[in-house]
Amino acid sequence: MDFNQVVTYLCAFVIGAILGLIGGGGSILTVPLLVYFLSFNPIIATAYSLFVVGSSSFVGVIQKHRKGLVDFKTGLIFIFPSLLAVYFTRRFLVPVIPEIVFNYRDFSITKDMSIMLFFAIVMFFASFSMIKSKQKNNTTKSKLPYYKTFFQGIVIGIITGLIGAGGGFLYVPALVLWSGLNMKKAVATSLLIITINSLIGFLGDVQLLEIDWYFLLSFSSLTIFGILVGGYYSKFIPSKKLKKSFGWFVLLMSFYILSKELLF
Repeated sequence: MDFNQVVTYLCAFVIGAILGLIGGGGSILTVPLLVYFLSFNPIIATAYSLFVVGSSSFVGVIQKHRKGLVDFKTGLIFIFPSLLAVYFTRRFLVPVIPEIVFNYRDFSITKDMSIMLFFAIVMFFASFSMIKSKQKNNTTKSKLPYYKTFFQGIVIGIITGLIGAGGGFLYVPALVLWSGLNMKKAVATSLLIITINSLIGFLGDVQLLEIDWYFLLSFSSLTIFGILVGGYYSKFIPSKKLKKSFGWFVLLMSFYILSKELLF
């Protein structure tokens, strides 16, 4: 096992610990970690990330369910459009993205490059939702019509399918707006949606890609172990400040990916 692999496995634990401590966000580091430390192709990296996100979120669902925070009825209703979008994105959209997406004179944007650039943009916006970190427990009185929720689910599902990250920072506001859930229940219920969407999306990849199951299962196991450790220590560490600090780190990472893909 070389140095990069050791660092990767340590980071797998850290990603899980972040998920356990602040309830989300850590999985967004999985793809950059696999691409830049272990030189995985972005398509493979996003596929592996879906499995890691799905399995680790499942543990989160169990933890939140014990506290009575998961609204299964609302989650299952919201899952349908996003689940279809994630699966079809991984199964049919990603494979047909051209190898050269954009070409102008001596400058070209490849398929792998476009996925990482899109990922960096999503990280950029996700970081602000963490930095703001406004935890409101009140419910909203107005609900969106279901056709708008259906459209939201499709859009979020496509984004999740493309970047291989959970998308909790997108699902939570949608759940608050549409269903009137308070913030704690919205976060818990989003984990249910992320679990099913991510694992179904991964099934679309299993049919097309060769999976290194030993690496994937060992990486996921360390992430899950990190979640359990982080969940325990979350009682003693103020998650609001930690989430804001992690948001700044994600923001820096987004600029790193942009510079890595465009300048180097």
